[in-house]
Amino acid sequence: MTGDRSFDFARDRRIVKTDEFSSVFRLRPVYRTAHFVLYTRKTDLPHARLGVVAAKRLAPRAVTRNTIKRMTRELFRQTALPSIDCIVRLSQPVNTKKGPATSVGLKALLREELTRLFASQQIAQQGTPGATS
Repeated sequence: MTGDRSFDFARDRRIVKTDEFSSVFRLRPVYRTAHFVLYTRKTDLPHARLGVVAAKRLAPRAVTRNTIKRMTRELFRQTALPSIDCIVRLSQPVNTKKGPATSVGLKALLREELTRLFASQQIAQQGTPGATS
C-alpha cells in the first residue's frame, strides 16, 4: 500500500455503538438512491467511520445482506472521505426469498448506487470553503 490512506477496516473506522448510530440517524438523510439512504455527521476524528444497516425485511436472504455490507465496506475503504460518520441504510427491498440471492445485474446495480453515495460526499467536501482535495 502506498500513501497514508489505509485500506483496512479497523474497529476505529466503524460505527458500532447504538448511541453513535442514533446520533447520526437524528440528522436528515444526505443523499438517496433507489435502494439506499446515506446519513452523515461531521466529526473531529482524523478519518471517516462507517455503519451499515441492512434490514432483514428489505433483504430477506442473509447472502444478500452480507453482499451489501461487503460491497459497502469495500467502496468505503477505496474512497477518500472527509472526517464524517457515514451510515448507509438499505431503504427499499432488494429481492425476495424466492428470487435469486445475488445476481451479476443486482451486484452491479448496488455497486453503482453505493459508488454514487460515496462520490456525493467527496463532491460535497470539495465544494465547501476551506476544503482541501
